[in-house]
Amino acid sequence: MRRLEDRLRESGCLGDEALGLALRRAAERRVPLAVVLIEERLVEEAVLLPILAAHHGLAQVSLDQVTVEDRAIKAVPAKLAAHYEILPVRLDGSTLTVAVWNPGDSRAADDLQAHLGLAVERVLAGRRDILDALRRFYGVGAGTVARLLSEGGGAEIERRGEDSQDLEQQAGDVSVIRLVNQLLQEAIRDLATDIHFEARRDGVAVRRRIDGILFETPVPKDLRLLYPAIVSRIKLMSGLDIVERRLPQDGRARVHLESAEYDLRVSVVPAQHGEDVVVRILPAVMLFDLGQLGFSAANRAAIEGYLARPHGLLFVTGPTGSGKSTTLYACLSRLNRPDRKVITIEDPIEYELRGLTQTQVNPPIGLTFGRALRSMLRHDPDVMMVGEVRDRETAEIAIQAAMTGHLVLSTLHTNDAAGAAVRLQDMGIDPYLVVSTVQVFMAQRLVRTLCVECREPVADATGTRFRARGCKACRQTGYRGRVAICELVDLAEPVRACILRKASSAEIRHEADRLGMETLAVDGLHKVEAGVTTEEEVRRVCLT
Repeated sequence: MRRLEDRLRESGCLGDEALGLALRRAAERRVPLAVVLIEERLVEEAVLLPILAAHHGLAQVSLDQVTVEDRAIKAVPAKLAAHYEILPVRLDGSTLTVAVWNPGDSRAADDLQAHLGLAVERVLAGRRDILDALRRFYGVGAGTVARLLSEGGGAEIERRGEDSQDLEQQAGDVSVIRLVNQLLQEAIRDLATDIHFEARRDGVAVRRRIDGILFETPVPKDLRLLYPAIVSRIKLMSGLDIVERRLPQDGRARVHLESAEYDLRVSVVPAQHGEDVVVRILPAVMLFDLGQLGFSAANRAAIEGYLARPHGLLFVTGPTGSGKSTTLYACLSRLNRPDRKVITIEDPIEYELRGLTQTQVNPPIGLTFGRALRSMLRHDPDVMMVGEVRDRETAEIAIQAAMTGHLVLSTLHTNDAAGAAVRLQDMGIDPYLVVSTVQVFMAQRLVRTLCVECREPVADATGTRFRARGCKACRQTGYRGRVAICELVDLAEPVRACILRKASSAEIRHEADRLGMETLAVDGLHKVEAGVTTEEEVRRVCLT
């Protein structure tokens, strides 16, 4: 039989030097050459698989194009499938067909034959495809769950889940730690911003928010038996009290996953069937640049113009999850210079920016936005950021700071830019103070961007646009990533006049439109024309 290295040389996919290095590493690790080539990505898998298939005499399959039989999945325990990284594909009588990525390792087939008494036929598939399919058919962490339950016994683990001391021991178990890490790694791999653990009457649900949309994560049904230990592990990570289950708790942790560090913001609330946990995932180190947020050239230039002014108020408005904080951090990054004192008051501090003084509010001890802002003024700042104006006291102090020569950035919860002026008046702020200090009200939303791997051109009367199709890279959604759309209400004289006479938000909006304001929808349509997103996505965001 010809050697695999000879076939690789003939194919030209690997030079002699690289092949020699791979052979040495395979010898050092005592693993087949194919494992080194795939794990270290020395050869593209699409190029390598046909060579491996020919060398081992196996059929090559694409798991996206074959039907995986449910009875085949049920025939093979999750623990075995996860351990050997194989996927049961078909069960035909007494013959089980499994997809493997490492054809040089026959232990999986031998084990399956010994445990199940079935003849095993192997086919070749990509490793990433097999791992994705294992998560899809068995659930994330299924192998770890099966191993934990087989070692401890499901009934015993469920009983111990009611005892606080046992819970602490379980939470420190290596397998529970591995399971929580697997769930977090899966979320990070799919670029999730949040992961939700929810206790339900019939089990446990795990959902991830990706590009602003919640998606169900497939998890094994038996995860419910380990749910108390999972919650306790997350509590221990974030410095929370594992005994307290009646009151909400908030914590944070820093973890090293997927070769990077992440800050986790953890919120635990008691719910009907147990405790629900939401973990927000934030990169520990993140670069904030206005140029990378997706603003149009005109809007970006306008924002930079406002930031260049020595004093005044800039308000970013929008609902929760519209990217307001990210925009403020990008503005602060632009303003952050050695000759400036920049101070922030936040709840919570989402990202640490070098060179800034950042303060976390703490209402239970009286450290509110208003009190912190008053103290901030005594620290001789040039630029201040107030995470959110929530009440009259905070609004008045922010306005006072802007009137006394400071540049102040903050957020308001309103649906559009024009409504922000009315919101301040509803808080009790005199219209004269609003027009004397505010430079601009900016409303913002985030729209999902089309996946560049699979977007399809569509010709219509206005020209060529693109639509979402869906592929493996975007989890069949057709979208991957998000960009900002915005509208700016500049306080030009006609808008100031509307505010002074306490006009409605509709009147203020009409006047801003007359002066040439691009609405959120118009900004979104420009991105549709540029092939960045779709009309459906713009409508979804602008109508919610």
